[in-house]
Amino acid sequence: MNGVLEADGTAGGLARPRSGPDGEAALEELLATPSAALIADLAELEGDLVVLGAGGKMGPSLCRLARRALDAGGRTDVTVYAVSRWSDRAAAESLAADGVRTVAFDLMDGDPAELPDAGNVVFMVGAKFGSAGAPEQAWAVNAALPDRIARRYPAARIAAFSTGNVYPLVAAGSGGSVESDPVGPVGEYAMSCLGRERVFTHAATTRGTRVALIRLNYAVDLRYGVLADLATAVFAGEPVDVTTGQANVVWQGYANEVALRALRHAAAPFTVNLTGPETASVRRLAAWFGAEFGREAVLVGTESGSALLSDASRCHELFGYPEVPLRTLVAWQADWIRRGHPLSGKATKFQVRDGKF
Repeated sequence: MNGVLEADGTAGGLARPRSGPDGEAALEELLATPSAALIADLAELEGDLVVLGAGGKMGPSLCRLARRALDAGGRTDVTVYAVSRWSDRAAAESLAADGVRTVAFDLMDGDPAELPDAGNVVFMVGAKFGSAGAPEQAWAVNAALPDRIARRYPAARIAAFSTGNVYPLVAAGSGGSVESDPVGPVGEYAMSCLGRERVFTHAATTRGTRVALIRLNYAVDLRYGVLADLATAVFAGEPVDVTTGQANVVWQGYANEVALRALRHAAAPFTVNLTGPETASVRRLAAWFGAEFGREAVLVGTESGSALLSDASRCHELFGYPEVPLRTLVAWQADWIRRGHPLSGKATKFQVRDGKF
């Protein structure tokens, strides 16, 4: 459950070295290493696996992780299809070299009938940034496209990424929203994501499609995420605004594992919050990065007392705790910045409070 961080900064899971992966190849290797639980779950998979939106930030590592888990479980008969427009050909070629079948396809304009047949689908497509200026694009991608996909795969198990943004801001000491709480999306992006959930739920209730809705916030992979945002600011001596004074984060490797393992829980539908076990203080995170970099963090603003927070107790009960604890993620992130490894350049904007992304 969400709670107070232990004195050493851990929150359960396995101990990890403070020096993190040294470079993108090492990071990808770590993200692609499956747990025994994932191997066991995917060994029971019925049918092939299609990953839609596989060219995004999390997609390549999820596809590679799935392929390795299937191989380790003796399921070389299952094909993993990675579907994207693949504007980055190098990423597609790298996945192909690892045994993933890449499919170049425009999900918005292409005929869904041309997509590969599969018994399992991971839906990773979404539009967020720029949604305030072009809300129609967010609704087309986040709410209209899911209907086309649900109709293409009525008999499949579908694990669809959603977001904690479907909840309202809650009090910092509340422990976060749980799956049974009323939703309260703020802004066009959050509303369109709730639309995605409603469309997939409609497929589940009217056609019996087995669906798992995964409300994620916020994944960390060292090249991007809340910790990368904060570490970059502290390292550069830039101010950190603590108005949004709390956040949830989770190791991307765990997030990918949960998405794949959730396929076995898909129902009519199944909903789960996906994040780490802590309500992390932005002020404290900035101080930790300051200590890592040997400088004092520059803080501005005053904590508002509310934030976008989720309680992922159900997720941890079903899938276990994230194996990389928060304090280790902080150390890894600082090490990544110090070594000058690449960043995505795409800020999470977790501080946004009015839903305008």
